[in-house]
Amino acid sequence: MSHLDSFSAIPVFVAVVESGSFSAAGQRLGITKSAVSKRISQLEETLGARLLQRTTRSLSLTEAGEQYFEHVRGALTLAQEGEDAISQLQGQPQGGLKVSTPMVFGRLHIAPLVATFLKRFPGIQLQMVMDDKMVDLVEGGFDLAIRIGHIPESRLVARRLAPVRSVLCASPDYLQQHGVPLTPEDLRQHNCLFYSLFRGGAEWTFNGADGPVRVQPRGNFQVNNSEALREALVAGLGICQMPTFIVGPDLASGRLVALLPDYPLPQHAAYAMFPERRHLPAKTRVFMDFLAEQLGGDEPVWEHTSALSANAPA
Repeated sequence: MSHLDSFSAIPVFVAVVESGSFSAAGQRLGITKSAVSKRISQLEETLGARLLQRTTRSLSLTEAGEQYFEHVRGALTLAQEGEDAISQLQGQPQGGLKVSTPMVFGRLHIAPLVATFLKRFPGIQLQMVMDDKMVDLVEGGFDLAIRIGHIPESRLVARRLAPVRSVLCASPDYLQQHGVPLTPEDLRQHNCLFYSLFRGGAEWTFNGADGPVRVQPRGNFQVNNSEALREALVAGLGICQMPTFIVGPDLASGRLVALLPDYPLPQHAAYAMFPERRHLPAKTRVFMDFLAEQLGGDEPVWEHTSALSANAPA
């Protein structure tokens, strides 16, 4: 490998360090694990120094690797900023765009927009990964992530796309059989279904007139998928708190009934998260603008037809 070729190996080396393995770096770069390993070996041979200490379980930087990484990471960042600046001058955004979305929100509200977006911007190649687990944008090589709820402190930039409201709800059949709860304390006598990946904790928190009211939900069904919870709710299994972006049509049709109007649930939002960069790539900017336009901003599309006021039977 010539010294000129070693420059092209820098993104591969940085991807290995940030991803933690050859296989993860290969997935991020779209090449095979063996190709990554070969490029690193060639780079080490050209430099005359071992950069990575390889074991059967992990990779770690050697002293030479640490020094090399600190220098080339800055150079790669500058090169990326140069590409971003050029993309700002181009009339038509282009290139690969890797986006992470929550599973259900992505399926219901992002996936239906993809065809329209790619027809509007044919130069973009969109890779969408739907997963409810929190991903590391840098490690996964993501340009953008859609996240819902509380946003922790991080080096990422957040752009608010739309409010996300949740309601406590149940089916008319369940309420007819088991009664209508009038206060959060009444929920102790009900079958409360639960989303097992909820990052807010195990408790349900309501905003009461005198401050927060917390309830520990108890029931016979927990699951890590909100659409499975919706199915159980519509079938009359119990009570659950659900985002209106899932149950809005059910509330509008009467399949589900909103409860406890005097004890609203905390309101969250859908955010677009992206790594801080001097020049935001045009492909990322137009995707965020498109989502903000299509999702409806402060009046999200999923609430236009929803009967969101509590209408529990007496």
